[in-house]
Parts: sequence; C-alpha cells; structure tokens
Amino acid sequence: MSDTGGPAPYMTTEAARLMLQMKVPGSTIPPEAVSETRTWSHTDAIPSHGRFPLILLSPGFTMPRTEITSLAEDLASRGYVVALVDHTYENSGTTFPDGQTLTCTICNDHDTHPFKAIEDSRAKDLSFVIDALTSLRHPAWRLTHMIDSKRIGVAGHSLGGASAVPTMAHDKRVLAGVNLDGTMDVPVPDDGLDGRPFMMIGHPTGADEDSTWTDAWGRLRGWKRWLTFAGSNHASFTDLPVLADKLGIPEPPGTTLSSRRSVQLTRTYVAAFFNLHLRGIPEPILNGPTSAYPEVSFHAP
Repeated sequence: MSDTGGPAPYMTTEAARLMLQMKVPGSTIPPEAVSETRTWSHTDAIPSHGRFPLILLSPGFTMPRTEITSLAEDLASRGYVVALVDHTYENSGTTFPDGQTLTCTICNDHDTHPFKAIEDSRAKDLSFVIDALTSLRHPAWRLTHMIDSKRIGVAGHSLGGASAVPTMAHDKRVLAGVNLDGTMDVPVPDDGLDGRPFMMIGHPTGADEDSTWTDAWGRLRGWKRWLTFAGSNHASFTDLPVLADKLGIPEPPGTTLSSRRSVQLTRTYVAAFFNLHLRGIPEPILNGPTSAYPEVSFHAP
C-alpha cells in the first residue's frame, strides 16, 4: 500500500462507550481512551497494484470487529486483502457509515439464539461478504479486481473462529480456516472439510480439554494443526490484552504471556498458515516446536 489516505480511527466513541459498558461495567474509563487508540490503518488508501488473496476475519460473540485489528493490519501489510466483519446485533455496538450505532439484541438471549445457530448465521454473513466483494457486476468495493477469488481464507476469534467450520462446510470457495480459541458448536462434517487445511490455536486448558476440539481433530482429513500458547488466556489472540495494559485493567489470573508477545505469536502463526496454504510459501515454523517461539506447543494425536 502506498502512503496515501488519512489515519483510520480504531473505533467510534459511541462503539467504544458501549463496549466498555458491556465488558467493564461500572468503569469510569472514558470511551475516548479506546476510540482514540492509534492504528496503522489509513482510510481511502490506494493499494499497490496486483491481485491478492482474500482473508475474512470474524470477532468473538458480543465483540466488535475492532478486537482483532492488530491481526487484520498485519495480514494486510503482508499483501492480503482483509475483510474484518462486524456482525450487527451480535456485538456491543456496530457503527454504520451514516453515524448510527446499533446495539446487541441477542447477547443475553442464548435460549432463543443458541451458539450453534449463531455460528451458522455467521457462515451466511461471511459468504455474503465474499459475494459482495468478488461480484464482477455489482462489486461492493471499487477495487474488487485486486482480489484473487481463487484464494480465500477465513479466520476468527472465539465464536468467530468456530464459525470458520460452517463457513468452509457450506462455501467451497474458502480454501483454508483458522479458529482462535473458539468452542465449535457446529462440528466438522463427516467429509472433514474435503481435506482443506484447518488450524486451531488456543490457550492452555489443563485436564479440561475442549471436547469440540478433540472431535474436530479426529474429523479433519487434510493438513491440520492444533497449537497452544503457554501462559495465554481466551482474549490473548485479540487486541484486548494490549488495551487492558493501556487502561490499567489486570489480566486474568494465570496469564503470563505478555500482551505484546501474544500479538506477535498470533500474527506470526496465522500469517504462516495463510502463506503456506494460499500462497504456497514454505513455513517451517508450522512443522513443529522451535526455540524462537518456546511458548508454542503442538498437539500430538
């Protein structure tokens, strides 16, 4: 990307207020402390010439898309077109281009909207975004010609990561998927996602291993990895630890992985996965443990 456009805000002040209200109830933290967080993104930037793989990113349930901005920016810097998707009515607040911010309608209604149904709904959202971005007749993005529609991946955090499974199951255009610490209420289908590559990255769970991950591991038929980041917690794969440091919010007990290191590890391994499977670039760090990243362990069947 050339050095064009203006600095992009992290999120709107109203979206930040609603997120703090939901996630840090009773907090006196001013929303501007979050909304004015510096990003490396630019609005109306002019990309470099060429055609690039498309990666869709989906955030955790109740969280706005901005929670994985650091991952999105890193992938974009490596030459991917990145669509960071907000799922309206499923998060603390989505601000539209006209300035209107819509709040969550199902966050406290899991009986009517079980997680399985939400994951299936997100799969439809992500396929819709692919349609909108790759349409040649009525593209949603004026630079749609820069997307290589034959190389598409999906990743996400928590429920957004779990949604990679139904997305790949129902949309064969998605060639590879990553689940960042999400319990998978929609199981991997019996066809093992047709052998398409899938990676799961999570925090240590001790003896309480997520049974949906064990089930997924046994069903996957293609290239697969199950990684654990020592000292991490559920939010370590997002921007939240960095924001917590900035705002003076303590990490959950048992967390020893620093916020900067967790961002670095997440970026490194997700990028390596997509480099390998969407670009054919060899990535030795995916072959097994390495002294450069001693916090990362590989699940052995």
